[in-house]
Amino acid sequence: MLRTSSPIRFAAVALTVFTTLASLHGAAQADDGFTTGSADPLIQFINQQIRQTWEDNEVKPSPVADDAEWIRRVYLDIVGRIPSADEVNTFLDDEDKAKRSKKVDELLAHPDYVRNYTEVWTNLLIGRNTPDRTSRSGMRKFLRENFARNRPWNEIVYELATAEGHFEENGAVNFILAQLQGNVNSEDYHVEATAKFTRILLGMQVQCTQCHNHPFNKWKQNQFWEFNSFFRQVRRMDHDRYDPETGEDVDDYSELVYRPFDGPVYYEMRNGLVQVAYPKYFDVEVEPNAPNRREELAKAMAYDDPTQTVARAMVNRTWSHFMGYGFTRPVDDMGPHNQPSHPELLDRLSDEFVKSGYDIKQLVKWICNTEAYNLTSSFNKDNDFDNPSAGEVPLFSHMYVKTMNAEQLYDSLLIATNAHKSGAGSFQQADQQRERWLRDFLRIFGGNDEDEPTLFSGSIPQALLMMNGPLVEKAISAEKGSYLNSVLSDPQYRSDNQRIQALFVSSLGRLPTRHELSQLSTGLRKYRNKLTGYQDLYWALLNSNEFILNH
Repeated sequence: MLRTSSPIRFAAVALTVFTTLASLHGAAQADDGFTTGSADPLIQFINQQIRQTWEDNEVKPSPVADDAEWIRRVYLDIVGRIPSADEVNTFLDDEDKAKRSKKVDELLAHPDYVRNYTEVWTNLLIGRNTPDRTSRSGMRKFLRENFARNRPWNEIVYELATAEGHFEENGAVNFILAQLQGNVNSEDYHVEATAKFTRILLGMQVQCTQCHNHPFNKWKQNQFWEFNSFFRQVRRMDHDRYDPETGEDVDDYSELVYRPFDGPVYYEMRNGLVQVAYPKYFDVEVEPNAPNRREELAKAMAYDDPTQTVARAMVNRTWSHFMGYGFTRPVDDMGPHNQPSHPELLDRLSDEFVKSGYDIKQLVKWICNTEAYNLTSSFNKDNDFDNPSAGEVPLFSHMYVKTMNAEQLYDSLLIATNAHKSGAGSFQQADQQRERWLRDFLRIFGGNDEDEPTLFSGSIPQALLMMNGPLVEKAISAEKGSYLNSVLSDPQYRSDNQRIQALFVSSLGRLPTRHELSQLSTGLRKYRNKLTGYQDLYWALLNSNEFILNH
């Protein structure tokens, strides 16, 4: 049943939506003396490069985000969820001038960083909808173990390129395994693996040259097939097992196995001529009779590449994850036809990333300690044209608003409301309830991976799930264990104002403005049943743009 209208709902929705991202919440103007507390000299170089872009384009940057805006953003980006009310209050009360830099370090050491990065990269490598005969759990296990160790990125790439074996015993095989579908003897069998591998790990869309030379740059058709030849020595092997209950064979497991192949790859040009291609990584030619072509490719990518293509691709994608846009658009199309917005900065960050030993956490620290990452998402009349969503080159003069993905939104709802604990009798019951809700979320947020279906786009099913789904209904209940119950029963929240403030902090990560507090307090007094009023207020906060957006 749809929730009925109420005076406070309309007041709360109006206040949270129309004031969202429009006020600065006490932000301080950016200046040359800005610092998060980090003393790393590379951060100053990044700031200088970005500031030079502002000067060249006559842009006035937005102010530095206040602590409430920044803490919510950095939690979502690093650990994949909003901070709890206690985490917000602790940070706001901290007077250490280096607290932002220290918080980045703290979050990178948090188990949720590993969980978040594992989910992000699982979706990138095998997609939102797991292909047939591919192990999502195996892929997650591989990534989780490597991110937990902070293993160098080039070593992870090497494993993804060379992996063989059982899809759960060696989870790295699932990346290529997921792309090998159809008839093994078909010429198209390795096409998707070639396209996905180069796009994700090298930031190159070589699939554009599969059928013809690229119309805008020097990439030729042979380049696609030279990459394709590296994968001709691999195939998937599916195994079934007998099910005595049904008397039929059912899926058991799959593995990635070696396939003998030592000749060239033949491909047809548009004029009908047939050409040959041998394994070649840019200017690095590989012996066609090499025992393992994928191993030769992995060595060139991970250890012997003077172009630093793997590093550049990772830097660009990581910058995009935190800043909303990469140095190129799209982020995985870094060819000569698509020049980066800040070429010197991309070059220097890539060099330093390699020098650091491909340290992913170090790369995150550099980005999160920059002035650009610490700016508010509110813009001014002197930088409102800095709008990459309208096709403009990103200048990073304010933080670009990002839409939460399904996991971020789901986990943030749980953090804000304790919905999974509301009315649950045990940890096991709460965990089972959480899994049921998560399946609903992923089903409704599912779709075409190329269209980024994990984002909250405001579709009717998504909106209905947020307005009237079982998770939100449980979230605003006052059952024992819920956050609303704790606010209404805790003696430290004696007045309506204190309770309203607590609900704002838990959901939006900030205190209400004086105007919001005044209007909402007045609205609450119109309710005969105060509980219904608080439930409507919480519902409105959780359905506001300010909650759903990462800003």
